Amino acid sequence: MATLRDVAQRANVSIRTVSNVVNGYAPVSDQLRVRVEAAIEELDYRPNLIARNLKQGRTGMIALVVPELDVPYFAELARAVITAARQHGYVVMVDQTDGDPARERELLGRDSRATMFDGLLLSPLAISADELRRRGNRVPIVLLGEHIFDGSVPHVAIDNIAAARLATEHLLGLGRRRVAAIGDQPYTSGETAQLRTQGYRQALERHGIEADPALVVPTVRFHRRLGAQAMEQLLALPSPPDAVFCYNDLLALGAMRALTRAGLRIPHDVAVVGLDDIEEGAYSTPSLTTVAPDKAEIARVAVGMLVDAINGGATPPAEIRTSHRLVIRESTAGF
Repeated sequence: MATLRDVAQRANVSIRTVSNVVNGYAPVSDQLRVRVEAAIEELDYRPNLIARNLKQGRTGMIALVVPELDVPYFAELARAVITAARQHGYVVMVDQTDGDPARERELLGRDSRATMFDGLLLSPLAISADELRRRGNRVPIVLLGEHIFDGSVPHVAIDNIAAARLATEHLLGLGRRRVAAIGDQPYTSGETAQLRTQGYRQALERHGIEADPALVVPTVRFHRRLGAQAMEQLLALPSPPDAVFCYNDLLALGAMRALTRAGLRIPHDVAVVGLDDIEEGAYSTPSLTTVAPDKAEIARVAVGMLVDAINGGATPPAEIRTSHRLVIRESTAGF
């Protein structure tokens, strides 16, 4: 395995010059940089990242903490984060909080010297903006997801109101008029769901349709079982819905299961739209129409912001909105 000394001998420069090129510690002339980079490529030199990180007082790892790892959206997001972090030379540690406020506060309050990572990507459910401002450690942090904050911490998310509005307007554009919504969470930690309810109601208003409270069914989590139960509740109404927007794909898959058990046809009797674009939805029967967040973009932007903060970047905290799109499949378009 090639060493710094080998590269220096091949390029006919000092070891310090090679180190400066590899680590970016000091300016190096273009002529010397070209020679060193050519020698690195010829010798297939790989820096000792562990030694470099120890010298810089870093671990070479970042943490990704999400509420539930068994929710496919978070598993797919984790994959995208790992891919993005690798481009910056970082390894990713993954953990979950179960949406537990105490666990989220523990992560934020831990002394920076006790952490095993250089920066934190956190998708919180319970902590407040004030708690973030008062956190005890100085570990760089970037927030993911749609929990509402005041801009004091970097935050990457989709526009939930616009995404929900897009899903609902798609159903209304099919001529459906009894459009239900599954997944509202009218309490403090349910901000993501509340934003999606706003988008749902905005779409109805734009089409001149009065919102029917009976068509909005809350769920404590975004799980398949709860989607099925909510759909059964909607089907028991005197005037059941002819379409339903579910606040994530798992709720939608549960809802479609309940519709099938009830002998109803999708989308002929009831059209269904989800949100998240998990792989499972593309292979369900029928396949699921959904609003797709750009998970790769979320990961790329969030990891880039975090690495910049780790390296001492002075970029002020920002609210970054990433893109989303409607993916039309059989649950609204038919077979």
